[in-house]
Amino acid sequence: MRSNLLALLVFAALAAAPILIGGYWTGQLTTYLVYGLLAMSLSLVWGYGGILCFGQAMFFGIGGYIMAVLTKGMILPELTSSYLGLIAAMAGSALFALALGYFLFAGRGISGAYLAIITLAMALVLERLMNNWYALGGYNGLLNVPPIKLTFFGASFELWDRMPTFYAVLAVVALVYLLVSWLLNSTYGLKLTANRTHPDRLASLGYNVLIIRLSVFALSAAIAGLAGAIFVTLDGFASPTLIGFTLSTEALIWVAIGGKEMLLAAFLGAILTRTAESWLSEIFGDYWILILGIAFMISVVLLPKGLLATPLEKLTQGKGRKSR
Repeated sequence: MRSNLLALLVFAALAAAPILIGGYWTGQLTTYLVYGLLAMSLSLVWGYGGILCFGQAMFFGIGGYIMAVLTKGMILPELTSSYLGLIAAMAGSALFALALGYFLFAGRGISGAYLAIITLAMALVLERLMNNWYALGGYNGLLNVPPIKLTFFGASFELWDRMPTFYAVLAVVALVYLLVSWLLNSTYGLKLTANRTHPDRLASLGYNVLIIRLSVFALSAAIAGLAGAIFVTLDGFASPTLIGFTLSTEALIWVAIGGKEMLLAAFLGAILTRTAESWLSEIFGDYWILILGIAFMISVVLLPKGLLATPLEKLTQGKGRKSR
C-alpha cells in the first residue's frame, strides 16, 4: 500500500514539474522519462528475473529503428501509423529477445558472467552491423523521424510541443509502471522470485524454468523497444549508438545506483543520474564522470540495494517491519 502511495506521489511530482522548471528542462525531462522506462526494463530482467543483460540497449535500438522505418514509410508508404510503429517496435524487440533467449537459456542454460559477456558482445555486433547497413543510413543513421501522431475521434495531433509531449510520455511511463507492478505482485512475480533464488526447486515442482526466463526476457525487451520507439520520435533521429555499448553501460549504472530490485528506484535512478550528469558537467567539466563513478562504487559496495532503493524501502516498509 505504501509503495503504491509513494509511486503516486512521484508521478504527481513529475506531472507538476513543468510548472516549475521551464520549457528547456521540460524537454530534457521528457527524454529522461524515456531513459527511465529503459531502466525499468533492465530492473525487471535483472533485479526480478535474475538475468544480468549487459546489452539491454540493443532492444532499445531495435525498437527505435523499427519505429523509424515504419513511420518514415520505408516499407509501405501507406503504413505510417504511430500506433502500428509502437506495437511493431515492442513486438520486434520481444521476438528478437525470444530468439536470443532460447539460444542462451536452452540446453545448458548460460548464466552469470558468461551471459553478461554474450549479451554485451551481441550489442557490439548489432552496433557494427547497423554502422554498415547503408539501407538504414549506416553510420549516419535515419534522419527526420516523424513525431508520434495521435488520433482522437477522427482528428489527428502530432506531438511537437513540449508540454503535451511530456504529459503523453509520462502517461505511457506511468501505465507501464502500473502494469508491471501489478504483474510482479501476481503469481507470476512469485515465480520470478523462485526462479531467481531456487530454480531447481521450481523445476522440481513442475514449472518450466525456460519459459519463465524467456517470458521475462521478452517482456523487458518489449518495454525497452517501446522506450526506443518513443525516443526516436522525440529526437527525430535513429542511429547505431542507440544499440551499442555506451547506452547499455549507462543503463546498468542508472539501475545500480537507483536499485535493481525496485522498479521505482531504477526509474528514478535514470532520471536523477541524467539530471546530475547535465548539472555536474557544467560545473566540473570532464571530471563529472569521476563523481558518477564514485557514486556507482558506493552504490555497489556500501549500498548494494541502491542509493535510492535503500531509503525508499524504509519508507515503504514503515515501523511494522521493525517490530517483527
